[in-house]
Amino acid sequence: MDFTIGDLVTRASYNHDLLFRVASQTDDNAIIHGEDIRLEADAPMEDLIPVQDRDLEKRRKTVKEQEEFSYRLFRQDYQLMKEKRDYQTTEGYHYPARFFQLPAKVLHIDGDRMYLRKCIELYQRMGLQVHGIYVNEKEMPFEIGPLVEKIQPDIIVITGHDSFSKNKGVKSDLRAYRHSKYFAETVRAARNIVPHLDQLVIFAGACQSHFESLIRAGANFASSPSRINIHALDPVYIAAKIAYTPFMEKVSVWDALRNTLTGEKGMGGVETRGLLRTGMPYLEEESTDFE
Repeated sequence: MDFTIGDLVTRASYNHDLLFRVASQTDDNAIIHGEDIRLEADAPMEDLIPVQDRDLEKRRKTVKEQEEFSYRLFRQDYQLMKEKRDYQTTEGYHYPARFFQLPAKVLHIDGDRMYLRKCIELYQRMGLQVHGIYVNEKEMPFEIGPLVEKIQPDIIVITGHDSFSKNKGVKSDLRAYRHSKYFAETVRAARNIVPHLDQLVIFAGACQSHFESLIRAGANFASSPSRINIHALDPVYIAAKIAYTPFMEKVSVWDALRNTLTGEKGMGGVETRGLLRTGMPYLEEESTDFE
């Protein structure tokens, strides 16, 4: 069966577990991208089955419910952090809460245009300033330096697609991963510009990425410790947690991961200082509250 680029399919050999879209194809094989997870895979054409409208609607409803649940959890977390900041800044509410906040600036580079759009929508919903740029994973190590110099971000998210292939090597072999090598090189290039982990916070990785190499390269947070798939929006929750935590406080790894859809099997990292700064006097237009 022939498919058009962008067609939604499942894999019969995997019992139709995940939803994919066709990225490219030859006569016998196709490269497919996860619709909601950051996985890139090769598949024989005969293994791909078109998704029926009824099944698609059911799958999308389930994913939407999961995404909204994570968002509500994060918003509750945000409100608690905000109340704590208000209390501390006003010395126990003894003074009027007339202060402003400087949230972090995020640079998000993504190897998938559709994921990038979804992530930018979530950043904006959370009230965060983001520069979102599409870059092919193999080009990221060459593009990151000029982007850091130009944008001067506080947080960098380096993501796209990835996968581990046991046919190419064991899990400890970086060559067995589709794009982990390029993610690690990108992290290393950024760290050459800003070495300190608390001056520039970096998340790197995608589905099944080589977690250890990304952390060694200088990432604060990375995927995937258990080599599992991660949701397309998970890196945004990591960035937002750091961005809305005061710079005098540390963010534990568990605090950073608990509002993500994937959790500790899909992501990990090192404790990191928050980046939010508070000042006075308050300016109305500087509010960072989100709905």
